[in-house]
Amino acid sequence: MPMDPNRKTLRHFYCSDSLWQMFEQMSETMDRGVDELVNEAMRAYAERVGYLAGPDTDAQPSGLFVPDSSRSPAVPPPLPAARMTSHYAGRPPLPPALPVAVPPPTPGGGGAPPLYLVFGNQKYIVDKDQFIIGRGAKTSDLPIRDGNISRKHAAVVRRAGAYYIKDLGSTNGIDFNGERIEARKIEEGDVYSICDYQLKFTFK
Repeated sequence: MPMDPNRKTLRHFYCSDSLWQMFEQMSETMDRGVDELVNEAMRAYAERVGYLAGPDTDAQPSGLFVPDSSRSPAVPPPLPAARMTSHYAGRPPLPPALPVAVPPPTPGGGGAPPLYLVFGNQKYIVDKDQFIIGRGAKTSDLPIRDGNISRKHAAVVRRAGAYYIKDLGSTNGIDFNGERIEARKIEEGDVYSICDYQLKFTFK
């Protein structure tokens, strides 16, 4: 089976503090995720040294890691003192979650009771059919300015008198009781984790 060149999995790597800070500044300025910028940089480097077909060259069958023998191999410099960049350092990758179906939209919210989200000692009311949580200040109802949070990371969806939390294709996902989830019906007192942040839900 051919490898999907766009598939992302959680990996650990080391980089200098100054380099990581530069990517965090770029993330803030460009309103893009650190992981997205790092992936772009790695891809551009692979193209430059001949390990990946560029946009103006003939693509190789797999599209990945096919060295160009006409170029001399590039040897990266040794890494300086570094830190682990993942928020999940030391944890094994989480297994994929079973999909949970979110019902189709119901006009007027279907008589759902008010739901409150407690985050950072503040209480937010979820008063719309789709409440976005993410890094983007202009695209999120609850913005979290952290490069490890995706621009649109998760959504609280109101359907048929109930609320669901749904991953919007984020890199670092949503955890519930130590397991990664794609979507789940929200119950009283539920606490979900997004990177190092906790989201608590209550109907009271």
